[in-house]
Amino acid sequence: MNFKLIIRLIGLLLLVEGMGMLLSMVVAIISGGDDVKALGISAFICLLPGIAAFLLTSKYTNHLSRREGFFAVTLGWLLISFLGSLPFIFSGYIPSLTDAFFETMSGFTTTGSSVVNNIESFPRGLLFWRAMTQWLGGMGIIVLALSFLPGVGMGGLHLYNAESPGMSVDKVSPRLYKTARRIWGIYVFFTLLEMILLMFGGMNWFDSICHSLTTMATGGFSTKQASIAFFQSPYIEYVITLFMIIAGSNFTLLFFTLVGKPSKLFHDEEFRDYLLFILGFTVLIFGGLLLTTDTGIEQSIRSSLFTVVSVLTTTGFVTSDYLLWVPVLTILVFAIFFFGGSTGSTGGGIKIMRIILLLKNSYYELRRMIHPHAVIPVRFNKLCVEPKIMNNVLAFFMFYVCIFFISSIILMIFVPDMATSMGAVATCMGNIGPGLGTVGPVFTFSHIPDAGKWFLSFLMMLGRLELFTVLVIFSPAFWTK
Repeated sequence: MNFKLIIRLIGLLLLVEGMGMLLSMVVAIISGGDDVKALGISAFICLLPGIAAFLLTSKYTNHLSRREGFFAVTLGWLLISFLGSLPFIFSGYIPSLTDAFFETMSGFTTTGSSVVNNIESFPRGLLFWRAMTQWLGGMGIIVLALSFLPGVGMGGLHLYNAESPGMSVDKVSPRLYKTARRIWGIYVFFTLLEMILLMFGGMNWFDSICHSLTTMATGGFSTKQASIAFFQSPYIEYVITLFMIIAGSNFTLLFFTLVGKPSKLFHDEEFRDYLLFILGFTVLIFGGLLLTTDTGIEQSIRSSLFTVVSVLTTTGFVTSDYLLWVPVLTILVFAIFFFGGSTGSTGGGIKIMRIILLLKNSYYELRRMIHPHAVIPVRFNKLCVEPKIMNNVLAFFMFYVCIFFISSIILMIFVPDMATSMGAVATCMGNIGPGLGTVGPVFTFSHIPDAGKWFLSFLMMLGRLELFTVLVIFSPAFWTK
């Protein structure tokens, strides 16, 4: 293990986290909250070792191996989640370490599940930090760090793939650190654009900033306990819906679109199917709402579209309690839990590309049974998919399903019913936020015992790093030379 370079990376992560806390402290000072001291002390605890680690290892620029990349990313995410919980603990608003860690891990993994029952009672500095954790975790705090580490070289690619291990996407620059900077630039651009549009819709500056941060991160943390339903504004719901769709798209393709190459986006098979899934599920739920409720056409369209986009992109904002819909619609929403956004997006879940490849491979397998001697390769974007990629997709899907069912059984020890257990596991693995049963859209996770919260926190990180990055750490082969 190249521990010196790993320490350098960890130091940079602590610097980024500390700067986020300092920015939150500025918000606390402006708003006159009682959380200034807690954020200041927490920032100092992050910045001091971060600066020391970064400076003491400034001469070490050797490449990280793939194994070291997995270890550094997993360790880094655990550490920033522990330290990120300090403002909640020091301020006394979430005094329990378990609850504070759960809230912070939910933030950095952009899950959006919460243990807070009265979020309006929180001061603005903590609310901003809560939103900042999602924004930093959405695009990836490791990816942000890579934009400042041009000397890591191919080791940076291992870090990039370990934190965002979905199917490979086009790079926007031959140099990885320039790719990271440009993708983060697009991320910042859309965040600012949404903030401006939300302010036009009547949101105050603070709420518009926080909701823009968590929308583009597909995180779902809100400054209101009722989430987006609090604002009772069709305009705000449509704006957030649009930006959730953007956040669930491939950011590399969005970059090419903004620099004058929109054909890359609209000719992309995953993006087209992503929009078709949104349209299809929206039509199904809209039809169900028309047949089973007395809400108007426009409101039914808005509710169904917002819910589908929020769940499919794994954002988790709420405008309607889907548990009050007829059971078939609730089951349909639960099925969307397992989709996720596009590869290269801030969305979690299985990802649209994997869903497409699984469906195609299953269909072609039927054809191969009829024509056993025919060569029928799976194609994506008119290119043949390599067998090793299909094997990776199939392995990922099997791991995902097995972990879901085993975890649901384990969580039954801590929760009263199977619906709550399955909903909690699915929403944490998919980084969605609301679940089923007693962790549904209008409830929180506060009633789950501490052991259950630690278990769900692990599932959040497992889902955010897409299983393999974390699971490989537990493999005996990982620790052998």
